[in-house]
Amino acid sequence: MSRPVVDIELKILDPRLGDSIALPEAATAGSAGMDLRAALEQPLTLQPGESALVPSGIAIHIGDPGWCAVIVPRSGLGHKHGLVMGNLVGVIDADYQGPLMISCWNRGAAPYTIEVGDRIAQLLLLPVAQARMNIVSAFAPSQRGDGGFGSTGIN
Repeated sequence: MSRPVVDIELKILDPRLGDSIALPEAATAGSAGMDLRAALEQPLTLQPGESALVPSGIAIHIGDPGWCAVIVPRSGLGHKHGLVMGNLVGVIDADYQGPLMISCWNRGAAPYTIEVGDRIAQLLLLPVAQARMNIVSAFAPSQRGDGGFGSTGIN
């Protein structure tokens, strides 16, 4: 099964990208995202509970409003080392053209050092639908209704 291919523009902001720091790319043919790397000047140690904005060294322009990008954590870093996204997920709108910054947060119990060029996040492209809000006085009944947090149980 083939996946859609979206052409986006990539601007290299740090001359080390494509040389000593790899450009974003999917690790395997089945990868959903492209790895983003830390374009730091020197290693950065985050103490437990500390956060920092880390440059990716690139800017992108998607252009097509039917698509957006999201910056998400790498699952292994979050699980093994406590390094996650400080804002959980970063949304990159189709018309944004500025630098991609990675909000890193050490939620772990030990200091974590990000080395220059480390893969610290992933960039995913997602289709976007724009909502048209239709005001109603009541909803048609559904199986869940207005049951909120935990209303469907855990088993």
